[in-house]
Amino acid sequence: MPARVTFLGTGTSHGVPMIGCGCDVCTSQDPRDARWRPSIYIELPDLKVLVDTSTDLRAQALRFRMPRVDAILFTHSHADHVFGLDEVRRYNAMQRSSIACFADALTVSEIKRTFAYMFNGAVPPGGGLPEIELFTLAGDFCLGRTLVTPVPIFHGRRMIFGYRIDTFAYLTDCSRIPDGSWPLLDGVRTLVIGALRDRPHPTHFTVDQAVAAIQRIGPERAYLTHIAHDLPHAATCARLPAGVQLAYDGLTLQIPA
Repeated sequence: MPARVTFLGTGTSHGVPMIGCGCDVCTSQDPRDARWRPSIYIELPDLKVLVDTSTDLRAQALRFRMPRVDAILFTHSHADHVFGLDEVRRYNAMQRSSIACFADALTVSEIKRTFAYMFNGAVPPGGGLPEIELFTLAGDFCLGRTLVTPVPIFHGRRMIFGYRIDTFAYLTDCSRIPDGSWPLLDGVRTLVIGALRDRPHPTHFTVDQAVAAIQRIGPERAYLTHIAHDLPHAATCARLPAGVQLAYDGLTLQIPA
């Protein structure tokens, strides 16, 4: 499964720079320190897949020239991961079709509540509604010819999904990997995992906790995402172990077959 992964956003729910902040990272001239809300775009041989619809989706789609979206994988329903959902209307219009969206049961329920106008029938067809089909995941499933494995992880006390596609795995917003999920990560060669900052946080890995998880999983290369303004790109990468680095908006990875 040769694929290409583009990081559309690698920041926190606030984004970086943060509103009203004058810290060194928020005022940095290094473009890698500017971080939109977290999302990735996966280009498979037969499909284009979006992971989460971040608050910044319109700007991301324009900057990174995303030609189509065939499916959306949701990790969970927090605002920074779903509030761009209305932007998929443009893809509906271009593709003349609805878009299949996949998530755990709680996320499906919360999307239906948050975006009730899409589902309650009050707005007639043609009234500017995104056309999506929500599917609740219970295990492995196929997108076209590609097997996708949801990987349950904890985001604080909430169980959410990471996703594995072949030897690639994406685990954003992670604070703990449960015992049953470690085997799902065996053989991963390219890992993306959340690492908010150095100081402890109740719902996110620190850099050290993420590095410990990376060392246990043993990928060939790993990238940290969901990064706060506490972590300057260049200085943080300089102290990370070999094979580990901060991701940045616009970074593109080739995932070999």
